Amino acid sequence: MTSAFRTLTVPLDAESFPGGLPSFLVRDDLLCWTRREAGLVGFGEVARFTATGPERFLEADIWWRHLVIEADIDDPVDWPGTGPVAFGSFAFSKASAHESRLIVPEIVVGLRDGKAWLTQMTFDDGDLTAAGARAALDRWLGGGSGTDRSLVASPTSATRPAGDGTAGSVPAPAGGAVVRPLPLAAGATLHTGSLSEEDWMAAVAAGVAEIRTGALEKLVLARDIVATVPAGVNAAEILRQLAVRYRECWTYGVDGLVGATPEMLIQVEGRTAQARVLAGTLDRRDADGMDGSPLEFAERVLAGSEKQRHEHDIAIQSLTTQLAPFSEAMNAHSEPFILELPNVWHLASDVKAELAEIEGHVPTCLALINALHPTAAVCGTPTTVAGALIRKLEHLDRGPYAGPVGWLDAAGNGEWGIALRGAVIESPETVRLYAGCGVVEGSVPEAELAETWAKFRPMLESLGISS
Repeated sequence: MTSAFRTLTVPLDAESFPGGLPSFLVRDDLLCWTRREAGLVGFGEVARFTATGPERFLEADIWWRHLVIEADIDDPVDWPGTGPVAFGSFAFSKASAHESRLIVPEIVVGLRDGKAWLTQMTFDDGDLTAAGARAALDRWLGGGSGTDRSLVASPTSATRPAGDGTAGSVPAPAGGAVVRPLPLAAGATLHTGSLSEEDWMAAVAAGVAEIRTGALEKLVLARDIVATVPAGVNAAEILRQLAVRYRECWTYGVDGLVGATPEMLIQVEGRTAQARVLAGTLDRRDADGMDGSPLEFAERVLAGSEKQRHEHDIAIQSLTTQLAPFSEAMNAHSEPFILELPNVWHLASDVKAELAEIEGHVPTCLALINALHPTAAVCGTPTTVAGALIRKLEHLDRGPYAGPVGWLDAAGNGEWGIALRGAVIESPETVRLYAGCGVVEGSVPEAELAETWAKFRPMLESLGISS
């Protein structure tokens, strides 16, 4: 291997992807970032950076900038996500033993706004050609674990489990992506994680008591459960299920971390940064039997709740305060909107900022993440007090859960979500699922526990486990 990092990007015909990027989710070891039918999928690995501790974001930033500044880049497409790309996942806590990572794949397929492309990355001396890049992609697709090339067909209908776990017909998702029938996982079992339900509710009660002393305004407490699937965990199947069911979320897969997050920590394109902040949750099942339409119920219960609005206001204030020093202009929704997902409704707000030059440079994605993480949406406020209380009450190393996950390119563009609604595949048969809740003065432990089960539902369903 030489020290020269070289990349070649070639255009593809976007119309040749009848199922969008979900049709490429055919390997358990792929890297994934998709929303609707667009995004990036990576195959293989040519470089990796890992770090732990409080400087993990800045250390990764330095490594990436040194790598790409010396790279030989051939990129006639010149679009966000073309040229050199790395996928990343970072630990939630600076005290975590979990290694944060950036991974540079050999092959990336991208699809966005009617454009499609293929990038090959290498440290080898051989020529990079369009034909060679396509051959490398075919090699990865042809050698995939559980590869099913029928995925690129354009069906007229698909099936998915109904709420009772039985298969039922549903219209085909937009873009023609396939959701194959998903039988309940034979012999699958769920196990208590770091805390029992009773102990976790006691932790919530303790958090509420601390809030009432005035020590903090908000605390986010997470819990974990472990699923054992004797038939084996199929990461590609999980990602396909999530990508098609949760189209308004960003489906991610990085090194065994899989999920579909509704929350964008930071998206950077040129000098424009955007974020989607969520705080305030309502299980859609709670609308059963209620008067009015489901959306009217959500607006009444979420937008009309002082507790939910207070929690949301704290999250917005947290993000905008931290982003302000890097921005020359910023705007956010004056009123949150209701984000409809298959399992829950959220109070959501979008924030947009024009980034300022600082010492002659626009801040990078990872520099922004270093300033923004953790937000009140996943930690609490004040951050230092909430973080210490999390360590005291959760009895859990969150690992990558609620940490930043996403991608970045050499031009400074990138998308980084918060790793929510996800799980870590710990062995061929074992998956650890995570969910958390925002705790404020009016929180009720039993209601917060129920909310965690609503948030576990996307992963449980994609594993074939009835919830």
